[in-house]
Amino acid sequence: VQLVESGGGLVQAGGSLRLSCAASRSIFSLKSIGWYRQAPGKQRELVAGVSSGGSTNYADSVKGRFSISGDNAKNAVYLQMNSLKPEDTAVYYCNAVTGGLLSRDYWGQGTQVTVSS
Repeated sequence: VQLVESGGGLVQAGGSLRLSCAASRSIFSLKSIGWYRQAPGKQRELVAGVSSGGSTNYADSVKGRFSISGDNAKNAVYLQMNSLKPEDTAVYYCNAVTGGLLSRDYWGQGTQVTVSS
C-alpha cells in the first residue's frame, strides 16, 4: 500500500489545516487507516484512526478539535485540524494496516505541520 500525504504547512495558533492521505488501494479493504505524528525528540503517537468497521478513535489531546474522515471513491482519508495549538507542531504520518494473516503496517513520507504562537 502506498500512501501520499499532503496539506501540511505553517499556521497560526487557533487556525485550521486539512491533511489528505491518498492510498493506492481502497481504504475499505484496509484493517485500519489513520494519522500519527512525531514531534522533535518525542515518540510517534496516534492522532486519529478509523477501522474497517467505521469506528474512530482519537488521542485525548485532539478530541473535539480534530476529525478524521474518508472517501473511498478517492481512496483517501482526511484529517481536519481545527483550533490548532503550538503543541500540535509535528510531522504527521498517514498509516495503513492491512488485515489477514500477513497483517502489515504501511507509512507515508510525512507532512510537516507547524503552528506558531
